Amino acid sequence: MTATFSLAVHALVFLNHKKATLSSEVLAENICTNPARIRKVMVQLKKAGLIVTKEGMEGGYTFLLNPSEVTLRQVADAVEARFVSASWHSGSEDMDCLVASGMAGIMDGIYAELDDGCRSRLERITIADIDRQIFS
Repeated sequence: MTATFSLAVHALVFLNHKKATLSSEVLAENICTNPARIRKVMVQLKKAGLIVTKEGMEGGYTFLLNPSEVTLRQVADAVEARFVSASWHSGSEDMDCLVASGMAGIMDGIYAELDDGCRSRLERITIADIDRQIFS
């Protein structure tokens, strides 16, 4: 799971809870990261239509959607999260051995299936569900 995904979910749950426009500094303090990192993720959430922004001294980020309708799949898609993938592949496509030349492609297919399974599960979890878990 990516840190960007966790940060994005945390920000949306906090914005939903506060029901206010919050700066990147306020979000960063609650999420325990730096404001620049917050701003990078918030750009992605805005582009996906999950938040709105306001410029100026009283500016920041606002979550105006129904938290029961925003799924973690939408958040994952917004930040282009990959849950299961390989950073290294064994073998090489250039080798004569069928195992060595075919393993990377086979494993990538398995990882893609697993990633799709994670995304399917995230379709059934909403921002409201996370909120309920925290405050129940």
